[in-house]
Amino acid sequence: MSTPRLDLTADPIELTAALVDIPSVSRDESLIADAVEAALRAQTTDFEIVRHGNCVLARTHRGKPTRVILAGHLDTVPIVDNVPSRLTVTAEEGEVLHGCGTVDMKSGDAVFLHLAATLADTVCDLTLIFYDCEEIAAEFNGLGAVERDLPDWLVGDVAILGEPTAGQIEAGCQGTLRVRFTAAGTRAHSARAWMGENAVHKLGRMLSTLAAYEPRRVDIDGCEYREGLSAVGVHGGVAGNVIPDQAQVDVNFRFAPDRSPEQALAHVREVFAADLADGTLTAQVTDSAAGALPGLANPAAAELVAAADGRFRAKYGWTDVARFSALGIPAVNLGPGDPSLAHRVDERVPIGQITEVTQILRAYLTGASRAV
Repeated sequence: MSTPRLDLTADPIELTAALVDIPSVSRDESLIADAVEAALRAQTTDFEIVRHGNCVLARTHRGKPTRVILAGHLDTVPIVDNVPSRLTVTAEEGEVLHGCGTVDMKSGDAVFLHLAATLADTVCDLTLIFYDCEEIAAEFNGLGAVERDLPDWLVGDVAILGEPTAGQIEAGCQGTLRVRFTAAGTRAHSARAWMGENAVHKLGRMLSTLAAYEPRRVDIDGCEYREGLSAVGVHGGVAGNVIPDQAQVDVNFRFAPDRSPEQALAHVREVFAADLADGTLTAQVTDSAAGALPGLANPAAAELVAAADGRFRAKYGWTDVARFSALGIPAVNLGPGDPSLAHRVDERVPIGQITEVTQILRAYLTGASRAV
């Protein structure tokens, strides 16, 4: 298939539709990466452009005092009869663009690409990173590959990820920890249950503890993060007439970014200390990722908040802002679209939000918001 042509100077709404119409399910992003690279090379004048696998990187060297990183992933979840894009107008939602990736996050990518092609006079240098494989296991994440292989591209004063936030800044992100708790017993025939030791029954105290758990709320830089400790999976049982000799509960702890993963694990072990101390349960960490502090006190981030009319809130889910935070770069999420509509068959974005985010970032990158 020939490389689709993208007009980066077109309205970002039209550009969003064009991006959506290029299928780019995770691990199949070469066509959209080709299109983005070709458009940047043809329609921008002073960007250094590098291709790394299916990541497309571009940056200016204008000698500005600060550098802003705009990063967005090119991949989507599998398509479910929701490509190509289509526009609808209803009394309830107004003008809405439908299609896989409209929310997560080709509308954000479209805004970044449009601004790169149309802003010749910025108050900061720009770095754009369009990467692959965000929607699948972290080991395949293209941004991680850039961090390993081209670390100088992840140098900046503030990073903006085009994750869907309905046009409102969502700062930082919470960390995530998954722990598998295992109870051991003795297998026996259920007709002679007294001869066994039921592993499933041993989960009772733990599940009661989870049901009674009161999650913490914490304010950081004016953002309220709400933690959550939840059972997300229960496994056990052998057959309908067998006392199970093993049972497991998977617990997910979403923790505020003022905790490290090590502190989060210590807290989880404290919550279930009684079961762990007497040997009822053993614990194994199956997944862990640090959160990201909002960093809104940083001057570059504070200017972005001002450009967004002071509208910001905490990000509860984990996003790649954590990668930038770990490098000491304040990072926020800002993009069109309701995140609750991401990955759905009826994924859709109000076109007004695409325009709104474009205006916010245009004012921020040109310094127009400073004069207000």
